[in-house]
Amino acid sequence: MFSLFFLLFIALVGSLLLIPFKLGSRGIWAKRFRIFVTVLGLGIFAYYFISKSLPDFRKDALSIQVINKLPLPLDFYFVQVEGKKSENLIYKTKHLGIIRTNHYRLEYLDVKNADEVWIAGFLGKKNMVYFSQQSLASKNEDRKIEINNYLNQSAKLSGIAKTQIEFLKSENTHTAIWIVLDLLLLFLNGALLLRKSA
Repeated sequence: MFSLFFLLFIALVGSLLLIPFKLGSRGIWAKRFRIFVTVLGLGIFAYYFISKSLPDFRKDALSIQVINKLPLPLDFYFVQVEGKKSENLIYKTKHLGIIRTNHYRLEYLDVKNADEVWIAGFLGKKNMVYFSQQSLASKNEDRKIEINNYLNQSAKLSGIAKTQIEFLKSENTHTAIWIVLDLLLLFLNGALLLRKSA
């Protein structure tokens, strides 16, 4: 997703650089390109925001319900472990969100290639207070996991999970920066196009 927003940024900057071309065939092509880039940007953001707001339900997905029974709200993450050999493992990280006390979150995971899911809970930004491994021996049976106590099943694996989660957070931060820049440039492009048309 990061590369898509970066490419959109380049296209929007290019569109702004074409503003001086107003006359002749260059002016016509410049305006067409600016309109195309603006409409494309609006379409990308409409698709992105709609897809993020819809539930992540998949037909053959395994549903995992995480219930927080602890007295404090925790920020939960899933780490799916795919692969058989330890040197070829692939980690897929997903942010579940902050779950308040006596509340739950239901998530749908595609676990076709995964044999294990790790659940990590954070109190604050960096303090991991919960880590557990969930075996996926039966992939047809939905799960309900109650978080009743502070737990770290494996210091080694929780360290790997923390690294993967930090990488996800960093990636999300970079994507957010490009989204903000793209939205500002899209607004500027749209405003200039409408002002010239008026």
